[in-house]
Amino acid sequence: MADIVVNGNTSGAVTLSAPAVAGTVTVTLPAASGTMLTTASSTGISGSAISSGTVAEAYGGTGTSTGYYGFKNRIINGAMVIDQRNAGATVTPTDGQFCTDRFSAGLTQASKFSFSQSTDAPTGFKNSIKVTSLSAYSVTSGDLFEVRQNIEGYNIADLGFGTASASTITLSFWVKSSLTGTFGGALSNDGASRSYPFTYTISVANTFEYKTVTIAGDTTGTWLTTNGIGMRVRFSLGAGSTYSGPSGAWASATYTSATGATSVVGTNGATWFITGVQLEKGSAATSFDYRPFGTELALCQRYLPMFTFGASEKLIAGQAISTTQVITTFLFPVTARSVATGVTSSAGSNFALGDATLGYGANQTGTAIAFETGGVNQATVKLTCTSGLVAGNASIVLSRFANTTIQFTGCEL
Repeated sequence: MADIVVNGNTSGAVTLSAPAVAGTVTVTLPAASGTMLTTASSTGISGSAISSGTVAEAYGGTGTSTGYYGFKNRIINGAMVIDQRNAGATVTPTDGQFCTDRFSAGLTQASKFSFSQSTDAPTGFKNSIKVTSLSAYSVTSGDLFEVRQNIEGYNIADLGFGTASASTITLSFWVKSSLTGTFGGALSNDGASRSYPFTYTISVANTFEYKTVTIAGDTTGTWLTTNGIGMRVRFSLGAGSTYSGPSGAWASATYTSATGATSVVGTNGATWFITGVQLEKGSAATSFDYRPFGTELALCQRYLPMFTFGASEKLIAGQAISTTQVITTFLFPVTARSVATGVTSSAGSNFALGDATLGYGANQTGTAIAFETGGVNQATVKLTCTSGLVAGNASIVLSRFANTTIQFTGCEL
């Protein structure tokens, strides 16, 4: 059978050969950008992968042949869109306190900076974290101040850290500050016995700039691959000599920043913003891995099972165990990282209780809420009112005001 040749508008031609059934079918495509599929046959497909140029990526970005797509980002809430705890309010944190979900403060001295979810962000992003220095503090040798994310071990297990096959990784982010100069950060393991200080430069004040840091995988040390802290990603706001080390190399030390880095807390009123934080496998940064809001929220809820209710919303059924108390169980929206061990909530008076005797309009104002028992999929709480319930009756719990919240703690990382 003769060949069929179709001339296209691009360079080259498309040739279709149709031999006998027992033969092969060969499709030749013109070169465009990079090396594309070259041969398809009855026994398989041959040809090389894309070696240059770009391929389409979700949300209009592009990636190279070294990239891969879908949940490539090991950072959760890197675009700072989820803020379950604070709802955008400014917080002067204690050590370990969270700002936006998954991003917490590290500090050795109180009241040196505040942080909050901000709507000041570069093109393509909606939110950032804003840090404001509250004084002109001179760090001492034993001081550290940072914004960090602790990554669960399950989410970095494939990187092979602590083995001879440790993968190279790339950290990328958008940052701006009222200060300019060389800033620092670090990656470290759970016990901070292994750390990699890095630097980045802010060239123009009050302007978002895109930064990337490529880090060779650590072939030594202990890196957890369970539900504990697998890796810490730290952005320094100031660090003393105890916590500062040479940039660009792994060290058996607890470093949170690079030697000589700019101290944000050293200038009263200084600001520092960050968003678009991404940590991915490979030696090159690819475009930010946007995930649907609901997906990102569910990822955050693994570490903070939280419920927010509207005014006069019937929350959940329970049982009266006395004339003043109701036991009720909350089912978590996703499986938590670990067993819940406590509860924090709006004031007890934000809730109302009712039963068959009082009526299920929940007309007894609550006075307190306390944690009873917890698991990874649910937790039980005890709500108290002044009187009127009948022990053994089915009961109802109602939120009296908008934005009534219940947070189950102990699952954080």
